[in-house]
Amino acid sequence: MPFDFASVPARRGRSARGLANHLAGHAAEAAVARVYEDRGIPICGRNWRGSRGEIDLIGRNGNEVVFVEVKFSRTHDLAASHVTAAQVARIFATVDEFVAREPKGLLTDVRIDLALVDGSGRIEIIENAFAG
Repeated sequence: MPFDFASVPARRGRSARGLANHLAGHAAEAAVARVYEDRGIPICGRNWRGSRGEIDLIGRNGNEVVFVEVKFSRTHDLAASHVTAAQVARIFATVDEFVAREPKGLLTDVRIDLALVDGSGRIEIIENAFAG
């Protein structure tokens, strides 16, 4: 399985399982970034951290800024279940913080996608996942 890192040795301060999950998450983010780039959306930011939270991937599709939250788990349904209301609120606050620095500020066209990656490496992208 492409994201199975169970044999990774433990490092100080992080359990073997914690390290495996961390590395699997980064591998999932890299795979999702490749999908966006293959679709012609260059990734210009990874793990962008503001004062309110972190955005996994940031791409540019013309004038639109595309923010991507990546969730990895054994299944897509399980990955989606890891998205909490509090996390969605942090994502929106972090997006606002990022676009405030754009030339058009809060008038910048944005899209927030959710990318689900399962244990076999299959990727499902839900565009505008948090639109109401």
